[in-house]
Amino acid sequence: MTDLDSFIARLPKAELHLHIEGSLEPELMFALAERNGIAIPYASVDEVRAAYAFSNLQDFLDIYYAGAGVLQTEADFHDLAMAYFDRAAADGVVHAEIMFDPQTHTDRGIAFATVIEGLLSAMVEAEAKHGLTSALIMSFLRHLSEEAAFETLAMAEPWLDRITAVGLDSSEVGHPPSKFARVFAAAREKGLKLTAHAGEEGPPEYVHEALDLLQVDRIDHGNRALEDGALVRRLAGDGMTLTVCPLSNLKLCVVGDLAGHPIDRMLAEGLKATVNSDDPAYFGGYVADNYRAVAQARGLSRDDLAQLARNSFTGSFLPPDAVARHLAAIDTFVSHS
Repeated sequence: MTDLDSFIARLPKAELHLHIEGSLEPELMFALAERNGIAIPYASVDEVRAAYAFSNLQDFLDIYYAGAGVLQTEADFHDLAMAYFDRAAADGVVHAEIMFDPQTHTDRGIAFATVIEGLLSAMVEAEAKHGLTSALIMSFLRHLSEEAAFETLAMAEPWLDRITAVGLDSSEVGHPPSKFARVFAAAREKGLKLTAHAGEEGPPEYVHEALDLLQVDRIDHGNRALEDGALVRRLAGDGMTLTVCPLSNLKLCVVGDLAGHPIDRMLAEGLKATVNSDDPAYFGGYVADNYRAVAQARGLSRDDLAQLARNSFTGSFLPPDAVARHLAAIDTFVSHS
């Protein structure tokens, strides 16, 4: 391990863009399929990994939803989340805001309670085991209707005190943020924070809609905002956090190669960019892998990396006192590294 690799692994950081279903490693997929007596269309772990050769977001989503079918019980969701938390803790993550897609499960007959109780129990265990705090973001699937999103929000009612935010994910093109304006307004009225995928495959206009119509607290991805100079200035001026996912951008062909990734341009433009892993089992790397990949490809300095980590806390949904503690921990770490 190089000095920079060690610095990245030990740098205290938050992860703000992580789909828990996207952390389902092939080995765990096989184990859960066997545990639950579910047939899957792959004969080996190697066959699953070979299937992860996507050319676009929809190709990825097709296998993502198929893989989620092995998740059946509260124990499955607990084990899925704990496997992620163990990996995250090894990468220096001390706080994670994890997205889950209840509609992926309720639409196939899994009770909402089964999903969330399994995740919540893992969150408690992760804090006890690693000192890693976490928060839940309930994401609506944008290829489904706003009516279906309202139904999911109603299902979540008994657990709203344990859900921090709502999000918007799945197929972006053709499903603009405006489609979900009313359900986001309802979530805001219930005291939930708001975030949405925008500007990954969709145009800059989707970022405008997320800001103006959904009134989000942060933007997931946001790469294509760079095509609109006025939008960049607005995002920078507002201090709007972007949860950027470099290895995901590469795997889904949002960028042609990491040598052309805009993460350092974002920082130079004053954007509050962060580094995250998105769906790490599918995209080839957890959060420290993403830091290392862009550090090497773009020649990021330790100061750049520390700034990305600071942004991950100031862009989190943590209370101000917790943010201040984490920022102080980064300062202490950097001064002794």
